[in-house]
Amino acid sequence: MSIVRSTIMKTKHIPFFVLFICTAVSFSFSSNNNDTTKPFVVVLDAGHGGHDSGNLGNGYKEKNIALNIVLEVGSILEKKENIKVIYTRKTDKFIDLHERGAIANRADADLFVSVHCNAHSSQAYGTETFVLGLHANQRNLEVAKKENEVIFLEENYEENYAGYDPNSPESFIGLTLMQEEYLDQSIMLAGLIQNNFTNKLKRKDRSVKQAGFIVLHQSYMPSVLVETGFLTNNREGAYLNSKKGQTEIAGAIAEGVLTYQKNLNLATSHAKNPIITQEEIDKAIDTTEEKIYPGYTFKVQLAASSKKLNTKPENFKGLKDITRNREDGLFKYYYGETSDYNKIELMKTFAKEKGYSSCYIVAFKDGKKLRVSDVLKTQKK
Repeated sequence: MSIVRSTIMKTKHIPFFVLFICTAVSFSFSSNNNDTTKPFVVVLDAGHGGHDSGNLGNGYKEKNIALNIVLEVGSILEKKENIKVIYTRKTDKFIDLHERGAIANRADADLFVSVHCNAHSSQAYGTETFVLGLHANQRNLEVAKKENEVIFLEENYEENYAGYDPNSPESFIGLTLMQEEYLDQSIMLAGLIQNNFTNKLKRKDRSVKQAGFIVLHQSYMPSVLVETGFLTNNREGAYLNSKKGQTEIAGAIAEGVLTYQKNLNLATSHAKNPIITQEEIDKAIDTTEEKIYPGYTFKVQLAASSKKLNTKPENFKGLKDITRNREDGLFKYYYGETSDYNKIELMKTFAKEKGYSSCYIVAFKDGKKLRVSDVLKTQKK
């Protein structure tokens, strides 16, 4: 999973550390939910509908494929205890973008998941999952503009969107403000879904990205927009139009939601205490499912400096297991050392909670630094 962010936002209710355990726990759902007052509400949004067909790559209709996938996701989730599913549409009906978010807000939803299919002038393929944010590149901007142009099909769109112009990059700047407090949770959910696409369905990973989608801006809870693949790609379009493809994609999305919900439950006991202790991190690491890469070593890079520091915990905000290497004229400071990728992910999150917001994972083999993405493609044990 590739996530590029310039800063790490603070979450509103759930400690970032606890939510990130999701990357280190195999999928399962616990029915022992102590909160009986309110179910876990998931709003599922099938993109487009009615007179808005979405993209028509290879003659397929995005609106129909998105709806089929959403209905299958809902069918899976509805079988689980204490989960309530709400659909923005269950038929071939056009729903205004601002109303889709409003449906989720009125329901006091815990999650908002919008499902779409991609298109491109080339044979591009693969899945990508978006959270609300400023476009990181021109491609992200174009995807968002394409989806947002649906507002022109709505009556009174100028009144509903207060002069928003989907063709203006400046219009994207204000979209992130209402969602900032939910951004980390949104990224966690997006990462879970994208990880399932990549590792379980073996779809090409186009990563988790940020872009300015109106439909995400309208919802006041963790929200993601899933681009399930490209209808314009000959093979992928046929896959998405098939019952098999729709069932598999829906299963991956549902599993991501359920894993997110499970880890939300795990966060309950910590929610009022955002301070993470070394004892907690050690206990969490001991209970994670291993994802071992024999012969490789993962570390969390905390900082690079010309200053040589003693690696004692008090110099690194209490973090233990600090090592120091001199590389390219600088001292590089690393936290942790393991061949277990799940463990190092958890340690990275712990380091972020301690204040190292820009830390990241690095990989080594025989003392040589490698690209983590290349290591993750190797055979897993």
